[in-house]
Amino acid sequence: MIRTQRWSTGLCRCLDDPGNCLVTCFCPCVTFGLIAEIIDKGNRSCTCNGAIYATLLSLSGLACLYSCYYRSKMRAQYELPEAPCMDCLVHFCCETCALCQEYRELKNRGFDLSIGWEANRERQGQGAILSPVMSQTMTR
Repeated sequence: MIRTQRWSTGLCRCLDDPGNCLVTCFCPCVTFGLIAEIIDKGNRSCTCNGAIYATLLSLSGLACLYSCYYRSKMRAQYELPEAPCMDCLVHFCCETCALCQEYRELKNRGFDLSIGWEANRERQGQGAILSPVMSQTMTR
Protein backbone atom coordinates (compact mmCIF):
# COMPACT_ATOMS: atom_id res chain seq x y z
CA MET A 1 0.00 0.00 0.00
CA ILE A 2 1.35 3.43 -0.97
CA ARG A 3 1.28 5.94 1.85
CA THR A 4 0.01 9.32 0.70
CA GLN A 5 0.99 12.49 2.50
CA ARG A 6 -1.14 15.61 2.64
CA TRP A 7 -0.43 18.95 1.00
CA SER A 8 0.99 21.32 3.62
CA THR A 9 -1.45 24.07 2.55
CA GLY A 10 -4.75 24.20 0.73
CA LEU A 11 -5.20 25.18 -2.91
CA CYS A 12 -6.95 28.47 -2.11
CA ARG A 13 -4.50 29.63 0.57
CA CYS A 14 -2.64 31.94 -1.84
CA LEU A 15 -2.59 34.84 0.61
CA ASP A 16 -0.56 32.77 3.09
CA ASP A 17 2.39 34.09 1.05
CA PRO A 18 1.21 37.45 -0.34
CA GLY A 19 4.52 38.23 -2.06
CA ASN A 20 4.48 35.03 -4.06
CA CYS A 21 0.78 35.47 -4.77
CA LEU A 22 1.44 38.90 -6.28
CA VAL A 23 4.35 37.67 -8.42
CA THR A 24 2.32 34.67 -9.60
CA CYS A 25 -0.70 36.80 -10.52
CA PHE A 26 1.31 39.18 -12.69
CA CYS A 27 4.13 36.95 -13.91
CA PRO A 28 3.35 33.23 -13.43
CA CYS A 29 6.36 32.28 -15.55
CA VAL A 30 8.65 33.36 -12.68
CA THR A 31 6.92 31.17 -10.09
CA PHE A 32 6.69 28.28 -12.52
CA GLY A 33 10.39 28.56 -13.36
CA LEU A 34 11.37 28.46 -9.68
CA ILE A 35 9.16 25.43 -9.03
CA ALA A 36 10.25 23.50 -12.12
CA GLU A 37 13.97 23.99 -11.41
CA ILE A 38 13.57 22.36 -7.99
CA ILE A 39 11.30 19.57 -9.22
CA ASP A 40 13.67 18.85 -12.13
CA LYS A 41 16.61 18.82 -9.70
CA GLY A 42 18.42 21.48 -11.69
CA ASN A 43 18.29 19.74 -15.07
CA ARG A 44 16.83 22.98 -16.51
CA SER A 45 17.33 26.42 -15.06
CA CYS A 46 14.59 28.62 -13.69
CA THR A 47 15.11 30.96 -16.65
CA CYS A 48 14.76 28.16 -19.21
CA ASN A 49 11.63 26.71 -17.58
CA GLY A 50 10.10 30.17 -17.18
CA ALA A 51 10.84 31.04 -20.83
CA ILE A 52 9.17 27.83 -22.06
CA TYR A 53 6.13 28.60 -19.89
CA ALA A 54 5.97 32.22 -21.10
CA THR A 55 6.25 31.14 -24.74
CA LEU A 56 3.47 28.59 -24.36
CA LEU A 57 1.32 31.14 -22.54
CA SER A 58 1.80 33.83 -25.18
CA LEU A 59 1.37 31.55 -28.20
CA SER A 60 -1.47 29.33 -27.08
CA GLY A 61 -2.65 30.44 -23.66
CA LEU A 62 -2.32 26.81 -22.58
CA ALA A 63 0.81 26.88 -20.44
CA CYS A 64 -1.33 25.07 -17.86
CA LEU A 65 -0.80 21.85 -19.82
CA TYR A 66 2.94 22.20 -19.27
CA SER A 67 2.61 23.18 -15.61
CA CYS A 68 0.21 20.33 -14.79
CA TYR A 69 2.97 17.90 -15.81
CA TYR A 70 5.17 19.39 -13.09
CA ARG A 71 2.37 19.17 -10.51
CA SER A 72 2.07 15.45 -11.31
CA LYS A 73 5.82 15.03 -11.08
CA MET A 74 5.90 16.85 -7.74
CA ARG A 75 3.04 14.75 -6.37
CA ALA A 76 4.92 11.58 -7.32
CA GLN A 77 8.13 12.79 -5.63
CA TYR A 78 6.36 13.61 -2.37
CA GLU A 79 3.51 11.08 -2.48
CA LEU A 80 0.88 13.82 -2.45
CA PRO A 81 -2.76 13.17 -3.32
CA GLU A 82 -4.27 14.32 -6.58
CA ALA A 83 -6.51 16.84 -4.85
CA PRO A 84 -8.91 18.53 -5.01
CA CYS A 85 -9.22 17.00 -8.50
CA MET A 86 -7.05 15.87 -11.43
CA ASP A 87 -3.83 17.84 -11.89
CA CYS A 88 -4.74 19.17 -15.33
CA LEU A 89 -8.12 20.39 -14.08
CA VAL A 90 -6.48 22.12 -11.12
CA HIS A 91 -4.08 23.93 -13.45
CA PHE A 92 -6.67 24.64 -16.13
CA CYS A 93 -9.23 26.10 -13.72
CA CYS A 94 -6.97 27.56 -11.02
CA GLU A 95 -3.51 28.05 -12.55
CA THR A 96 -2.43 30.84 -10.21
CA CYS A 97 -3.67 29.03 -7.09
CA ALA A 98 -2.00 25.79 -8.20
CA LEU A 99 1.37 27.47 -8.76
CA CYS A 100 1.13 29.26 -5.41
CA GLN A 101 0.29 25.99 -3.64
CA GLU A 102 3.22 24.18 -5.26
CA TYR A 103 5.57 27.04 -4.36
CA ARG A 104 4.41 26.95 -0.71
CA GLU A 105 4.74 23.16 -0.62
CA LEU A 106 8.38 23.28 -1.69
CA LYS A 107 9.06 26.18 0.68
CA ASN A 108 7.45 24.28 3.56
CA ARG A 109 9.67 21.30 2.75
CA GLY A 110 12.77 23.40 3.35
CA PHE A 111 13.61 24.74 -0.10
CA ASP A 112 14.57 28.36 -0.66
CA LEU A 113 13.25 28.68 -4.19
CA SER A 114 14.98 32.02 -4.73
CA ILE A 115 18.45 30.42 -4.68
CA GLY A 116 17.83 27.56 -7.12
CA TRP A 117 18.59 23.87 -7.06
CA GLU A 118 22.38 23.94 -6.80
CA ALA A 119 22.45 26.38 -3.89
CA ASN A 120 19.79 24.34 -2.07
CA ARG A 121 21.87 21.21 -2.63
CA GLU A 122 25.01 22.93 -1.34
CA ARG A 123 23.13 24.26 1.67
CA GLN A 124 21.92 20.75 2.42
CA GLY A 125 25.47 19.43 2.09
CA GLN A 126 26.77 22.01 4.59
CA GLY A 127 24.52 20.61 7.29
CA ALA A 128 21.59 22.99 7.00
CA ILE A 129 18.53 21.45 8.56
CA LEU A 130 16.18 20.27 5.83
CA SER A 131 13.23 17.96 5.91
CA PRO A 132 13.98 14.21 5.59
CA VAL A 133 11.93 14.07 2.38
CA MET A 134 14.09 16.82 0.89
CA SER A 135 17.28 14.98 1.81
CA GLN A 136 16.05 11.90 -0.04
CA THR A 137 15.23 13.90 -3.16
CA MET A 138 18.41 15.98 -3.15
CA THR A 139 20.62 13.06 -4.17
CA ARG A 140 21.20 12.32 -7.82
